[in-house]
Amino acid sequence: MTPDANPEFENILNYIKRNRGFDFTGYKRSTLMRRVFKRMQIVGIENISEYIDYLEVESQEFVYLFNTILINVTSFFRDHASWDYLAEQIIPQIVARKQIDEPIRIWSAACASGQEAYTLAIILAETLGVDEFRARVKIYGTDMDEDALHQARQAIYDTKEVGGIPPNLLAKYFEQFEDRYTFRKDLRRSVIFGRHNLVQDAPISRIDLLVCRNSLMYFNTEAQTKIIARFAFALNDSSFLFLGKAEMLLHSNTFKPIDLNQRIFIKVGKVSKRDRTLLILPNNNDEEVNYPTSEVNLRDIAFDVNPLVQVVVDLNGLITSANERARSLFSLSPKDVNCQLQDLPLSCRSGELRSGIEQAYTERRPLTIRDVEWATSSDNQYFDVQITPLLDLSNTLLGVSITFVDITRPKRLQEELEHSNRELEMAYEELQSTNEELETTSEELQSSNEELETTNEELQSTNEELETMNEELQFSNEELQTLNQELRLRSDKLNETNTYLEAILTSLRGGVVVMDRDLQIQIWNYKAEDFWGLRTAEAKGQYFLNLDIGLPVEQLLQPIRTCLTGQVDYLEVKLEATNRRGKAITCKVTCTPMINIAREIRGVILLMEEIINEEA
Repeated sequence: MTPDANPEFENILNYIKRNRGFDFTGYKRSTLMRRVFKRMQIVGIENISEYIDYLEVESQEFVYLFNTILINVTSFFRDHASWDYLAEQIIPQIVARKQIDEPIRIWSAACASGQEAYTLAIILAETLGVDEFRARVKIYGTDMDEDALHQARQAIYDTKEVGGIPPNLLAKYFEQFEDRYTFRKDLRRSVIFGRHNLVQDAPISRIDLLVCRNSLMYFNTEAQTKIIARFAFALNDSSFLFLGKAEMLLHSNTFKPIDLNQRIFIKVGKVSKRDRTLLILPNNNDEEVNYPTSEVNLRDIAFDVNPLVQVVVDLNGLITSANERARSLFSLSPKDVNCQLQDLPLSCRSGELRSGIEQAYTERRPLTIRDVEWATSSDNQYFDVQITPLLDLSNTLLGVSITFVDITRPKRLQEELEHSNRELEMAYEELQSTNEELETTSEELQSSNEELETTNEELQSTNEELETMNEELQFSNEELQTLNQELRLRSDKLNETNTYLEAILTSLRGGVVVMDRDLQIQIWNYKAEDFWGLRTAEAKGQYFLNLDIGLPVEQLLQPIRTCLTGQVDYLEVKLEATNRRGKAITCKVTCTPMINIAREIRGVILLMEEIINEEA
């Protein structure tokens, strides 16, 4: 079975669009059919109808089908020569035309798993410096594939995926853990990822460089034209478009090539009215849009403005169309179409309607009439009526679109609960105001999405930082516990050493006095107490020469000084003294310098012994 011979293929595209909101009708049929039939072969189904039934039963099959259709082929610095040209020629131009504090906005469309978005981040960080990059640059990566976007947000790649990055840049911008590489978290905050459909969704605005490589080739000519119009709308004047090697711009007056070999183009023209219309019209491949026919434009634009209860009136006051809900609500029959609005009960029951239409014509802007009552045989209903003037491509006034928003329930709640209704009314008005803003400007919608995405990325980064901080605190706590254990062991060893030293000093036959260089007593052992009757607590910290004991300490001054100068290793002095019992004794005093490991003299040690056999 060949794809070209299957007439039911459009059914599966419409089914996907209707049930999953993915519109692939703009893609080239040959590519789509090849990818879809490949997936059908994998699951063993040959018939389109059977495969649609399979999709209804197996919801997870949509994921596998989309992954097959959306071929995410990408890499870092893919086509290295093109990226070199971009870094050397284009990025400096973008930076040069900006003020020092002006932001730089980059859009990486169809970014897949994020490699090209991070490649842009590396190039801009190299050009601006890391600090200025963080302060000024925003890079928006978009794609339809949620799985690919999830990988892009993680910013984690294996050794094979980072193979295209020069080693010096890999070491500078990625953190390695085993065989995985993570993009720097401080720069990751400047890269925002989100889901975006190039054909259906509004473009990101105020862009300085738009990168969309090897994605346009999957779309047919009509879809490509619409996408290029959106790209032109997104880019600032004289900004740049970077396409893939397999793509060209053959039918665009808005871009001209800077370097065809590298597929880099510059925006040279303003967005035309036709292209602006492409931005608001729905994607419709079943019938061609004829721009010169104002009636077709009137019908398409009016019903695109608001899908609620809606009536369209031309400049002559004739009702040209009314949707099904309007016919049901206002009891309009087919013969009422092309009748004067003023002749119908719809106009008679709302006196403000005609004046509102005249005001909309005069001011050429949408206006809203609130709390309009519509009486029926069974009950009364309340509406907010929005009147929107309709203009064609030449800015000629064609008529108005009248949209009725049912507010009956909030109105009745207001009558029953005044306080509660006040809060509901404020919320409703805020919601209605937001809806009106979203319908009139795609740029404001995108700005809101960007802020939400930025907040989400910042919260994610903050959470990662908090987790890192928690790990660091746990590590510090473990280090403190280890240090505390070491200090406890050292304290035990010190106590043991002090006990050992005290035992030595107690065991010596002579009295021992240890002094520092200022002759302040540091050690006074038990034998010294026994000799002179001065306790250790009384002697410690005293100036040695001030001691009033039976030993003539003033006669030891000169030997002590000699030892402090390092002239001798020791000196012996015999002195006549009186011990604590009043007995006259001959005392031999050995004076020795106290030297530390660094061979520095830190004080003096005196060893005092009684000479027993020698008479005075």
